[in-house]
Amino acid sequence: MVTKQLDGLPEDADLRRADSLAREIFSDVANKWALLIIEALGDGTRRFSELRGEVEGISHKMLTQNLRMLERNGLVGRTVHPTVPPRVDYTLTEAGHGLRATVDGMCEWTQRHLAHIETARRRFDG
Repeated sequence: MVTKQLDGLPEDADLRRADSLAREIFSDVANKWALLIIEALGDGTRRFSELRGEVEGISHKMLTQNLRMLERNGLVGRTVHPTVPPRVDYTLTEAGHGLRATVDGMCEWTQRHLAHIETARRRFDG
């Protein structure tokens, strides 16, 4: 598939290109678990078990996968403390805090339009 590149935008930054880095990053962070983890870490450093308790419904495997992906993309920092057993802390990086502002906006939008969406769903499903 060939898509037109936006004027002045590097190929890696064009979300419309299937092979762009931007689309890969967008795909990584635009999932419910990543968004919920970012929201939870926005209030400060958390341990794995704390995150698992705050992000209701997430499995150990999904939390691990998403934390690794967020760390790989430079959105979450991971600190291993030399204790027995090892203590691992997770925190948002500067880029992660920047993304959290967007996540907060999405949360506010959802709360503001929740009643409208519920009404539309009932009408559609009925």
